[in-house]
Amino acid sequence: MSNSEVRYYTPFRGPFDPCPPIPCKTYVVPPQLFLGFQPPNLPQFNLPEALRFGTLWPALFSPYSPQIRGGN
Repeated sequence: MSNSEVRYYTPFRGPFDPCPPIPCKTYVVPPQLFLGFQPPNLPQFNLPEALRFGTLWPALFSPYSPQIRGGN
C-alpha cells in the first residue's frame, strides 16, 4: 500500500453496459488516515497560513486541484 493521497481504480464494465467504458477513475484519500494518532509537538502553521490552507498542521494539509472534464 502506498502513502500517495491520490488512488486509481478501473471501474467494472458489464458485458451489456450501453455506456462507453471509463478507463480509470481517481479519488483522494485524506491525509489524517496516515497519521494514526496526533504526535506531540507537531509543527504548526502561523495564523494567516492556517486560515489560507484550512488547517493548523502542515501534516494534515492536502492541496485540492480540480480535474478539468471535457474539452475546453
